[in-house]
Amino acid sequence: MYRPEIKVTDCTIRDGGLMNKSHFSLDLVRKVYKSVCDSGVDIVELGYRNSKQMFSVKEYGAWRFCDEENLKKVTEGIKTKNTKTKIAIMQDAHKAVAEDVLPQKDSVVDVIRVATYVKDVDKAIKLANNATEKGYEATINIMSISQTIEWELDEALQQIENETKVMAVYVVDSFGALYSEDIDFYVDKYKKFLKTKEVGVHCHNNQQLAFANTVAGIIRGANYLDGTLYGLGRGAGNCPLELLVSFLKNPKFNIVPLLEVIGKDILPLTKEITWGYAIPYMLTGILNLHPQVAMELMDLKDGSPEKNDYLDFYRKITSEEIE
Repeated sequence: MYRPEIKVTDCTIRDGGLMNKSHFSLDLVRKVYKSVCDSGVDIVELGYRNSKQMFSVKEYGAWRFCDEENLKKVTEGIKTKNTKTKIAIMQDAHKAVAEDVLPQKDSVVDVIRVATYVKDVDKAIKLANNATEKGYEATINIMSISQTIEWELDEALQQIENETKVMAVYVVDSFGALYSEDIDFYVDKYKKFLKTKEVGVHCHNNQQLAFANTVAGIIRGANYLDGTLYGLGRGAGNCPLELLVSFLKNPKFNIVPLLEVIGKDILPLTKEITWGYAIPYMLTGILNLHPQVAMELMDLKDGSPEKNDYLDFYRKITSEEIE
């Protein structure tokens, strides 16, 4: 589907960092950054700008904080005046502070994406306004959308419309629980309230629907789309970027650099990190539960009697006895 107004963001390093506490090597991040730039994808999200008062620098890697000096190391020799791909970082509304963001003129970052739960929308608005006032483009990404209370979501959307200058607001299917009709519902709702902002979708693959749901969002009118290389992301992962850009059929996109970095650099990560569709993630998806409990099961060593006992896991998370 060719629609020139569509903007695609690669979230590989940021979302994938939730599986290894953001411990990616500088070399890998540089390779991902270069491949995304060469592919023509609009935005590349290189990690979080979360507070060092809330996260241990000993426990978490550089991409949980995205210090400017590290971002400059990533982009050195790659970012030029001709590089059209913008750099994004994410701030969690409840895990970040405005003071950690420099004026945009002093930063290599172009876009700040603020992730929030509906209950924290006031914090998100503060961070988003801080970003736009300092010269950045910004988005607000509403997480765990499948568990929101409708009237609270309506109020949050109206607040974001009235009180911010963000360019887009995202439907985030954090638990991989949504179906295409749900995507239709949320995109329609966002468009009802957001008269001066675009709608985005960020999907997880618990039920193997991340790509299909992203396509559903596109058809419904969402113009900001997220994907990751080979679906690398938390738990079941995300909409695969290579599938998404192939579907869009925009001549500005080039799949070749993506295929190269996937084969050479992303696939080898499967020896260290386990992500992608699996029964535990499927179960949390269909039950609309946070995937953390499934991640804990998946982290058990091979041979552990609990690891593949999916029936026992299902009983535990549903408190049901199945005859």
